[in-house]
Amino acid sequence: MRFRPRLRTLLLCLSLTVLLLPLGGIAILRLYESELVKQTESELISQAALTAAMFRATYLQQFEQTRKNNVEIDPAGLGNPLVKNWLAENADGLTPLPPQLDLARIWIRPRAPAAAAVEQEPEAVAQEAGRALIPVIAGATKTILSAIRIVDHKGIVVASSSGDLGLSLMAMEEVERALTGEPVSLLRVRHPDSPLPTLDSISRRTRHRVFVALPVVLENRVVGAVIASRTPLDVAKALYLIRAHLLKAGFILLCVVLLMSLLATHFINRPVKGLIAQVKRAQMGGPDDHKPLENPVIQEVAELSEAIAQMSKTLAERAEYIKTFAANISHEFKTPLTSLRGAVEILRDHYEDMSPSERENFLVILQDETRRLETMVKQLLDLARAEVFKPEGEMTALQPVLEEMAARYQDKKLAVKIMNEYNDGRVAMGREIFASIISNLLDNTLLHGGEGCRVVISISAVAAGDRPQVVLVIADDGKGISPANAERIFRPFFTTARDRGGSGLGLAIVKSLVEAHYGTIELLPSTTGAVFKIVLPC
Repeated sequence: MRFRPRLRTLLLCLSLTVLLLPLGGIAILRLYESELVKQTESELISQAALTAAMFRATYLQQFEQTRKNNVEIDPAGLGNPLVKNWLAENADGLTPLPPQLDLARIWIRPRAPAAAAVEQEPEAVAQEAGRALIPVIAGATKTILSAIRIVDHKGIVVASSSGDLGLSLMAMEEVERALTGEPVSLLRVRHPDSPLPTLDSISRRTRHRVFVALPVVLENRVVGAVIASRTPLDVAKALYLIRAHLLKAGFILLCVVLLMSLLATHFINRPVKGLIAQVKRAQMGGPDDHKPLENPVIQEVAELSEAIAQMSKTLAERAEYIKTFAANISHEFKTPLTSLRGAVEILRDHYEDMSPSERENFLVILQDETRRLETMVKQLLDLARAEVFKPEGEMTALQPVLEEMAARYQDKKLAVKIMNEYNDGRVAMGREIFASIISNLLDNTLLHGGEGCRVVISISAVAAGDRPQVVLVIADDGKGISPANAERIFRPFFTTARDRGGSGLGLAIVKSLVEAHYGTIELLPSTTGAVFKIVLPC
């Protein structure tokens, strides 16, 4: 069976897609903002590592120069002991330091505390090394736009791009941790005093700032640290810088929306138009009014199309049935009405000239034709009730009804024998309905077989799922039914005994009543007489 999505599934998918577009955009912007922070952190790590390497080399040169000048220096005072070797070498002898800041997980610290004044002097070798690097830092800052400061092992600034030499940065968490040998990356709140710059300005608009502090280690002693900081790009300015790419992405999203509209048109609008066209064909009675849509796409549309096609077919069959039924009624009523009219006209014109016996003959004709019309009307009403009958859950015992019917038809010279293998058998229908079914079948046998015909009614039970069924086989030894007529016997008004008063409605009534009770009736092949098989639920 071909897969067809349900309408609710299609609408849900379209709604989720529309919902995910902005949510996906928000998630992408959040990830992009986090990547901007990581990018800034990576740049600061590179700048701080390079500055730390230069400070280390300069520090060694100043230390050697001091020793050459016969100045005594206490080695224990040249730095802090290394608490832990945070930058261990890998198998290739490298000490990589990847960026680790993630906006989804990190704690953003408060604004960095201001540098504090101290009375003590910086360590002499670190001070000289820092003084030598001040021009280098100042020149580099003009290009890299980062703030770089170098502190000695006591946290006192010995070189800076911001002019706070001689001040202490020990109040900063990253400086304190770096002077124990730990590389630190932090994100701090930034509160610029000036209003936000324009998008085309070189200034950055983010409300937080990245700080990277790397220790300077010599012989397992931390002689100082490099602190680099910079404000990362904010999302708005980053998007402004890549606005050309965003226009392309917007065009792609527009194409996605248009594609969704086309899909909605294909999956919803087109099948609905097909249903409208199908209904119009059904109204006009076209040649394809009974056919469902060939490619309805959606499950509900397919089911609705099949229902419309079936309804159209049923209505057409019902209309044809009514047309045929009306023609048959007209034909059946025409004969007795013609006889009645003829008899009445003759009586009116020749009543005075007729003998008593002639008058009696015409009165008998009137009586017989009236009785015939009365019987036909009663059977038509029975057929109409049978076709719209709804079971009411009644139960009827088989044996008493069959025995009563056998006794009644015994007086009509019809021998009825009952063979019951299901002694406690009951059927799910009312007593009068069951008696009407058996009566119509026996009347049909009496009409075609005549007096002296014998009928055997066999009763048995069969299992059908959770509920057993009763099987009745009614067989007679009459003339039987020819194969040519076997397929037509249940049609209304079909009879081969019209000259004997047959109306052709008896078996049609039986079939309608049996099917109304969810049973079946069929004519079984037989070499002698007629054999009917009825299956009814218990």
